[in-house]
Amino acid sequence: MSELAGTSVTVVGGGVGGLSAAAYLADAGGDVRLLEKNDQLGGRASRLHREGFRFDMGPSWYMMPDVFERFFAHFDHESGDFYDLEHLEPHYRVFFTDGDRVDVTGDREQLRAVFESYEPGAGDALAEYLETSQRHYETAMPQFVYEDRHRLRDYADPDVLRAAPVGLSLLGSMEDHVAKFVDHPKLRQLLQYTLVFLGGSPATTPALYNIMTHVDVNLGVYYPSGGIGSVVDALVDLGRDLGVTYETGREVTGIAERPGGVRVETADLASHTADATVVNADYAHVERDLLPADQREYGDAYWDSRTYAPSAYLLYLGVEGDVEPLAHHSLVFPTNWDSHFEQIFEEPAWPEDPAFYVCAPSTTDDTVAPTGHSTLFVLVPIAPGLDDGEESRDAYRELVLDRLAAHTGVDLRDRIVVEEDFCVSEFTERYNATEGTALGLAHTLRQTALLRPSNRSSVVDGLYYAGAYTTPGIGVPMCLISGEHAAAAVSEDLGGA
Repeated sequence: MSELAGTSVTVVGGGVGGLSAAAYLADAGGDVRLLEKNDQLGGRASRLHREGFRFDMGPSWYMMPDVFERFFAHFDHESGDFYDLEHLEPHYRVFFTDGDRVDVTGDREQLRAVFESYEPGAGDALAEYLETSQRHYETAMPQFVYEDRHRLRDYADPDVLRAAPVGLSLLGSMEDHVAKFVDHPKLRQLLQYTLVFLGGSPATTPALYNIMTHVDVNLGVYYPSGGIGSVVDALVDLGRDLGVTYETGREVTGIAERPGGVRVETADLASHTADATVVNADYAHVERDLLPADQREYGDAYWDSRTYAPSAYLLYLGVEGDVEPLAHHSLVFPTNWDSHFEQIFEEPAWPEDPAFYVCAPSTTDDTVAPTGHSTLFVLVPIAPGLDDGEESRDAYRELVLDRLAAHTGVDLRDRIVVEEDFCVSEFTERYNATEGTALGLAHTLRQTALLRPSNRSSVVDGLYYAGAYTTPGIGVPMCLISGEHAAAAVSEDLGGA
């Protein structure tokens, strides 16, 4: 298709949403130029290379494979044209701090037996929960995710009205929804852990996100050869083949509506005016720091009132030897994680009894570490905006290594040969992330669906947004779809013009 032939488009930011939008726009015939502040494309899905160790610095879970295949199919490709996928078994391993250990796999009978072992009747409850989760997923994806319904009138569609009972039944919290199925606190944790990836807590995340259990158990967890960085490479290569021009090391310092389009200014004092500009950057940063005051969609009061997703303390480690019994994805859960969520969302502080995630890709891929060594990183969700000075980081490093050894049996202290950390300050400096959030806006009830910021400016003609701040939300698959939404909005407004 070529409805955008002769249309110039600037994409600001080379995260997944920007790369997706650029590909769709170029495929529609647009003349697309992408500007990226950093030296790598991929945004938070960047990579770290040190002394033969390779790390995915951000996203590390490949879930919702159907979304990726749908994306590539639009361009007459499939994921296998760019990278191989390995189904992970177990999907992930959970270490409870009281010594229990659970493997979550794609074997529903195995998982059912695990649930039954904790609570009589919970096996049947899990089966019902999974069936419900699948039904909600199969309703939500075509009606509320692939379709960008960012205006109230969009919900008058007959298909949406038929789906409305599902949506209305899920306006409570995940905490309350899960409690209808199981009582045991560990089982509730297993059904709610994915909320960490949505930037929310069980008490504030809408129950409609129960769909993530279908994603997790039924659709499966995969590893793309080479890591999530290989997915970024695929998006970049696809865009380049379609004609996208990429410029890295080009920090944008100003965006404004001008006669003839939207002008983008960069730190090297260059400027470029295009018919349309799609911004894949921190939405609040763009509004507060890049746009003139009279061209902003939202005021300071709006951004000050938002609930931001957690930041993270990340520790990247290259170590001698193996890291058994860690799986590719491992989670360490306190038997009561309420205090951790409270110290993220209610009384911000460094968590005293944290839940944390460990990614050890070298258990699957021996190319990410030198022979005889292992690559892993530890991620602890923390409140955005925390003071993360050297003293705080050093103390937390000790706590994390202590907890890792105590609860998984993996003591790394005398084996570390490469070490890097990343925290609130780096999220702020590298990604212009408001309060150092690692993800963007949390998926609370007031920040879901049409209540998230729009992907089309109502103030500046030709200005659009993609990425985790807008619809459909947080996560690599959602950002892929957000790029499609932004490109569709450009085509709707400018196609054939």
